Amino acid sequence: MNTSLRNHQVFDISIDTHQQGGSKWFDDDGRLKRTGTVWTASAHIITAVIGSGVLSLAWAIGQLGWIAGPAVMFLFSFVTCYTSTLLSACYRSGDPITGKRNYTYMDAVRSNLGGVKVKICGFVQYLNLFGVAIGYTIASSISMMAIKRSNCFHKSGGQDPCHMNAYPYMIGFGIAEILLSQIPGFDQLHWLSLVAAVMSFTYSSIGLGLGIGKVIENGKISGSLTGISIGTVTQTQKIWKSFQALGDIAFAYSFSMILVEIQDTIKAPPSEAKTMKKATLISVVVTTFFYMFCGCFGYAAFGDLSPGNLLTGFGFYNPYWLLDIANAAIVIHLVGAYQVYCQPLYAFIEKEAAQRFPDSEFITKDIKIPIPGFRPYNLNLFRMIWRTLFVVLTTVISMLLPFFNDIVGLLGALGFWPLTVYFPVEMYIVQKKIRKWSTRWLCLQILSVACLIISIAAAAGSVAGIVGDLKSIKPFQTSY
Repeated sequence: MNTSLRNHQVFDISIDTHQQGGSKWFDDDGRLKRTGTVWTASAHIITAVIGSGVLSLAWAIGQLGWIAGPAVMFLFSFVTCYTSTLLSACYRSGDPITGKRNYTYMDAVRSNLGGVKVKICGFVQYLNLFGVAIGYTIASSISMMAIKRSNCFHKSGGQDPCHMNAYPYMIGFGIAEILLSQIPGFDQLHWLSLVAAVMSFTYSSIGLGLGIGKVIENGKISGSLTGISIGTVTQTQKIWKSFQALGDIAFAYSFSMILVEIQDTIKAPPSEAKTMKKATLISVVVTTFFYMFCGCFGYAAFGDLSPGNLLTGFGFYNPYWLLDIANAAIVIHLVGAYQVYCQPLYAFIEKEAAQRFPDSEFITKDIKIPIPGFRPYNLNLFRMIWRTLFVVLTTVISMLLPFFNDIVGLLGALGFWPLTVYFPVEMYIVQKKIRKWSTRWLCLQILSVACLIISIAAAAGSVAGIVGDLKSIKPFQTSY
């Protein structure tokens, strides 16, 4: 077997398990031994979940108000945690300890549901991952420009508007991602996830601290029970923005599309499902804590004027050095989160290519590059070229459509129901042989339908936001 197939977990399906399954280097199915733990899995999840979206939660709570805002956040945290538990139970088909492993989300759908649902799942999953890559490119450029602008404002005392072009920052982010995209798979990303997770806590804490400081400075808690008041916005805008806030919160919690891939890095025993359940609980609790505090204190500080981004929407030079640290942490976090989200997409394309052209050395052969003091690096030409082209494409689209964050919100709204709720629920019903029309079956279906309605409402709000953007922003232009 060639080197590439042995180094990539998603490819290697033909090793003789009787010869190698019991060795210390290989798992029960002959693949390379997994080393992931509850803590590395938690780091991957936190890296994926606590994105820069945490900074828009003050705006989201501002649209919904003090009652509905926190309630919706708790609702999504519960749904995400529960359905993730259902999904993790489908990692192995049949017996939860010795059953056949499903290495990707699509493999799990194929084993449990099959048919056209596999193609639908793949389309929605990879479209979402592609959209997230574009959204992260845009978000990182905004934070990099915020650092530049905060220093510009500080030097000019706020006199210079400090307009600038986003594209050099997008290109710089793309170059960094091209280099990091050569990391072969999830099992070698744990260090990047740990760094990114620390960065997410850094800027979330700074955002929280700034919110608390502003509340103390104001001497009061701003906001209202029902959210932004009619008059500040029209009745129609209130409805659309409330729906869009649902999409923002739903997207902020979504990580199901990469859950199975993260679970495939976890060593066993104990069972992967048991470890993943702990990792999910830890991650969602930590995430909800930060989301709740950042969102609520941001809204308490600014009320109806809550900015779309807590760190780039206000006070660029007060205190400018702290905002610089926070925005730098956002950029570092997004660099890592981009790779965490894109690994399943990379693996899918490379697996398909290896299966279609098994005799092509361009696709399957690795070139060993010696690195003094380290193990040789296995360079795969196909991986290098196709991943580079992917990053270039996401960067160009980010420059072409600078309002793409709203489209990512739409993708998040459309992806929340099928990937976070529908497929996990349907697979769990098949896996556990839950009888149709039984109480448990009915409860799972009610949950699924309720989340479908929420996703449709969130998608409608995002479409309204996109329509508004199309009127004011032109491709390859920036208004920052």
